[in-house]
Amino acid sequence: MIRLFVALALPEDVRRRMEGLRGGLPGARWQSAEQMHLTLRFIGEVDGAAFREIGDALGDIEAEAFTLRLDGVGHFPPRGRARIVWAGVVPNPALTHLRERTEATITSLGFEPDGRNFAPHVTLARLTARVPAHRMQDFVSYHGMFNSGPFAVRSFELFSSHLGAGGAHYEIEASYPLVGAET
Repeated sequence: MIRLFVALALPEDVRRRMEGLRGGLPGARWQSAEQMHLTLRFIGEVDGAAFREIGDALGDIEAEAFTLRLDGVGHFPPRGRARIVWAGVVPNPALTHLRERTEATITSLGFEPDGRNFAPHVTLARLTARVPAHRMQDFVSYHGMFNSGPFAVRSFELFSSHLGAGGAHYEIEASYPLVGAET
């Protein structure tokens, strides 16, 4: 069995800038730069046959290359005990279209619909303990002006996730170019 998700791999300079946001929250398990990505669709555990079928089907997605920008920080859920700290994404119709095509492709293979509203973000940390409200407010206030600047999205990727003692390790299994992407 292999654990899969579809995501955008982020440029190294963007990941390094987000890595600079780490710190100041007790009980945070911070993502390394290598773990940072923008998930389009979590798939879950599949066997080898489903893995090959998913890989082939994703190759049929046609969507335009686009420019994306990360902006601001926040947490999920927005009320109550925060569990995830994230960097936000400036709304982008091309990203939404790619997400919709990905969701349609995965569900056409017999997987259950995601069922959640798409809230594009990059996970910065998972919180393993309750963070005092004033500490979370301070973090969001201090880093609220974070902005990655625009970057080109030329492909999307099928990732595998391997859970281990040091957290998850992600590996790109396949990359799919977007229409109009420079090669």
